[in-house]
Amino acid sequence: MEPVRLTTARLLLRTVGPRDTDAVYAAAQDPAIQRWTTIPSPYLPEHARSFTEQLVPDGWSAGSMFTFGVFLPAGELAGMLGLTMRSPGTAEVGFWTAEEHRRRGYITEATRAAAHWAFTQLAIGRVEWRAEVGNQGSRAVAERAGFTVEGTLRSALDNKGVRRDCWVGSLLPSDLGLPSAAPYLPAPSQG
Repeated sequence: MEPVRLTTARLLLRTVGPRDTDAVYAAAQDPAIQRWTTIPSPYLPEHARSFTEQLVPDGWSAGSMFTFGVFLPAGELAGMLGLTMRSPGTAEVGFWTAEEHRRRGYITEATRAAAHWAFTQLAIGRVEWRAEVGNQGSRAVAERAGFTVEGTLRSALDNKGVRRDCWVGSLLPSDLGLPSAAPYLPAPSQG
């Protein structure tokens, strides 16, 4: 699939390439990004090059991972967001925010835009979010974007060779007021 561009009221979401390598590298030096995400630590220039020049284009080409740089109107990188296909009809969202752009709602806005695109253009029926237990920033973004936190999965996340518990949540098309690509029959209430 060819990369797409998405716009919101404040942001441009587009694929990253060689011209963005330095910005990705600089943002990924943040200890919080290295702590809470699965990017390599330390994050070296060759990691950024591999990401922008190989991993991102290969994901789009294969239709396996749709990665967007989250840019402000002036062109500054505010964060990264990816949708990784996990099974037919299900994608997992992952994101990080550059330190100087946190607490402004940019990644929440980008997450909603990317999910809307996935629901309407890719026939995705469920977007999952996972984060290591304790990553309150990621959880706040997910909840503000409309995800329902479904629980805690024990030893379900591998971060740099250590198994960790993670929170899991989901966003469905109906959460954004959209029809589902496939029928959905929720479990009866246990009231």
